[in-house]
This record gives sequence, structure tokens and C-alpha cells, in this order.
Amino acid sequence: MIAKQIKGKDFYGLIVYHDKKVKTGKAYVLDSNIEIGKPVDMTKEFNVVRQLRPNLGKAVYHVSLNLPPGDQLSDKDFSSLADDYLKGMGFEDNQYLIYMHIDQEHQHLHIIANRVMFSGDVVSDSGDYKRSQKLVRELERKYRLTILSDNSFREKAALTQNEIAKALRTGDIPVKNLLQEKVKVALKSASNVKEFVVKLNEVGVSPQFNTSKSTDRVMGVSFKYKDIIYKGSTLGRKFSWNNILKQIDYEQSRDRTIIFKTNSAERGNKEDFKRITWEAGVAQFSQWNNPSISANYYSRTKEFEYGSESPQKVKLRTNPKSTFESDSNITKSEKVSKSPFKKSFNKIIPPSNYPDSIQVNEQLADIDRKKRKKRGRRL
Repeated sequence: MIAKQIKGKDFYGLIVYHDKKVKTGKAYVLDSNIEIGKPVDMTKEFNVVRQLRPNLGKAVYHVSLNLPPGDQLSDKDFSSLADDYLKGMGFEDNQYLIYMHIDQEHQHLHIIANRVMFSGDVVSDSGDYKRSQKLVRELERKYRLTILSDNSFREKAALTQNEIAKALRTGDIPVKNLLQEKVKVALKSASNVKEFVVKLNEVGVSPQFNTSKSTDRVMGVSFKYKDIIYKGSTLGRKFSWNNILKQIDYEQSRDRTIIFKTNSAERGNKEDFKRITWEAGVAQFSQWNNPSISANYYSRTKEFEYGSESPQKVKLRTNPKSTFESDSNITKSEKVSKSPFKKSFNKIIPPSNYPDSIQVNEQLADIDRKKRKKRGRRL
């Protein structure tokens, strides 16, 4: 049996979470010594006793008791076990609320208790982890459950407080636990690195090997699942690369190819967005700078603008610089005002209703807006 303890400050959020489980048929109240009602009313009842110690920050005690897969207890026996656990941890005269969860394969329950006793004393949390471990071993023997060795707990890293809080908030199984189970199954069914990688990919896990730059030898491994990455060592000692080598066959020269392909595939996924963006930009740049496309478009624009005018007149109008070459005394403003392009400028540039032009114009507008903001000017 595994006991996971958390101490917190708020009864209400915890009760609301379990109440939602009850309403969706994923849990039910197994036992309680407070009146069952709305979360607000139950919170008020907890807080009445809590006020006896107003300076106590973390008055909320939350623990989950998880039976090993295959072990089963009746509601009566599991309720008795929970009562023994509370008393063993010092909660003999405290408010408590016990929920049985039925949304997982293994049988487990959650206990919410007030650390403030009815007498006003506070249950000590000194050495509570060691006391809990010792108590759990005793309860396993008393209720004839599978006795887990202490090493089995250390092989897998425990959830952090933030990971537990996220699981309670979302109701989802922590990714760390899912990864631990998937990697464990893959190790059992694989005999070498190639099979190990294949088994992981089949269940949606992407391994990433950390190799030495000088020797190409694997020094560590990480696992990615649902866009979350964990180092093997953070999942537990059992999942560190040095311990993985004790369970599968690894040969540097033979497995170099599969490790390189695995790392390249993972890194390729990270570069996909940059590559696609770059290719799209190159394609657009090539389109606007392709002589055949530009000439075709420009000729169509001239035909629309000048109609059936003679080629000589069109040539003269499409080269306004030659109009002013003989007169160097004309000012720039006069050149612009007399330029044949002044009235037709908007017709010569690509129309704004072209999809590519709209995208380019928006990008240019964003760049211009950022420059103006840097200069302290507003549009």
C-alpha cells in the first residue's frame, strides 16, 4: 500500500474537487464524522474547529491510501483501515472526511482531516513520512495486503507537491506516473536498445538520448510524453540510464545508428515549424522575384492601365526618368507632380486583394508599428 500525504491551507478547494467526483459518479463518501452537505457548509464546519488555532497556517491534512493492483478490500474493511491509519498518525480526536475513488484500476481512497483537534491541540507533523511508512507496513500485514518493500518506493520518484496539486486540480493522472508505467513495461518486453525505442514509440513516448560529443557514447536519457519531458533519473533510480543498462543490452557501435535516428527525429520535430516558415518565406520571395511572373504581371498591368496606346508612348510613360533627363533644374516635387505614375501608382503595385499581398502588407504594418512604438510614437 502507498500513502501520499499533503498538508495545505484550504479545505474548500479540496472538498469541491471531491464533490465533483461524487456528482460525476467517480467517487462516493465512505465515512465521515461531520455532516455531509454542500462544500460551503462542510468547509464552515471544519473552520469552526480550525479557529481554535488561528495562527496555524497549514491546518488541512490530505492523504491518499492506494492499494497495489490486484488487492481488494470491502468498504467496511477499507474504512476500518483508514480509521487505523488516522489513529496511528495521531488523528484520534479530529474531524475527518473519507472519499472512496472508483475512477482508477487500483483501489484507493482519500482522507481530508483537520490537524486541529476538538481540544485545540495540533497533530504533530514531525517525522510524519517515516511514521507513515512504518504504519503502512503494519496495516499491510493486519489486512493481509501485498507487502511492498521500501526499495519499491525508492525505485520510482514520488510526485512533487506541484504535480499532486495539478492532478487534484485537473483530475488527470500525473504524466510522471504514466511515464513511469510505460517505461517500466517497455523495459520488461525489450531486450536491446532498438526494441526499447520501438516499444516506447508504440505507446506514444519519445526517448531522447544524451550522447557524449567526443565519443558518441550514451550518457543519459530523457522521455517525452504529451509534450512534457522528464529525465530518466527524475522518474526514479530505476529509470536512470545506468540502471536501464542493467535491464537491456547496449552496444555502442551497433546501436549508434538507432540512437542517431531517434535523436534526429525528435530534433526534427522541434525544427519543423522553423523549416516550414522558412520555406514559405522563400517561396513567396521567389514568386515576387521570378522574372517570368513579374513580367507577365507587369505586362497585364500596363495593358489594363494604358489600353491601346502605342508602344512608343507606353515606353515613354513607363520610364518617367527619361522625361526629366534633359532638365536638371526641375525640383524633386515638380518631378513627382508631373510624373505619369502619380495617378496610376496604386494600379501598378500588386492589388491588396491578393492573398499574398495581404499577408505581406500585414507583416510590413506590424514591423512599422513596432518601430514607431520604439520611438515613443502612437499610431
